[in-house]
Amino acid sequence: MRKDPTLTQAEAKLAIIIWQEAPLTSPELVLLAEQKLHWKKSTTYTVLKRLCDKGVFKNDNAHISVLLTQEQQLARESRRYVEDSFGGSLPRFITSFMGGRKLEREHIEQLKRLIEAHEEESDG
Repeated sequence: MRKDPTLTQAEAKLAIIIWQEAPLTSPELVLLAEQKLHWKKSTTYTVLKRLCDKGVFKNDNAHISVLLTQEQQLARESRRYVEDSFGGSLPRFITSFMGGRKLEREHIEQLKRLIEAHEEESDG
């Protein structure tokens, strides 16, 4: 598995199709990519291989299975972004993201619950 968890635009387009349709076979994927993306077979297989190399999917005997859900991939990319852009500091990321905007009461409560849940996991 390669270190960079981010997906290129082409990889993301194909990944969305796979997440929506899995499990599926590689010939089925080729047909879907041709219909939805207007890709040739060789392009689909090249991009699929890159996704498998990144540990997102597995292509075993022409059967494609999901190793990381879309949510897990997004979390992986988000962590990498915070690490690279903010030195891994979640408070620095939130401060930058907010940019002087005020949080709604509902969002404040959600964040508090999230922090409390993670505190309990750390203590437990």
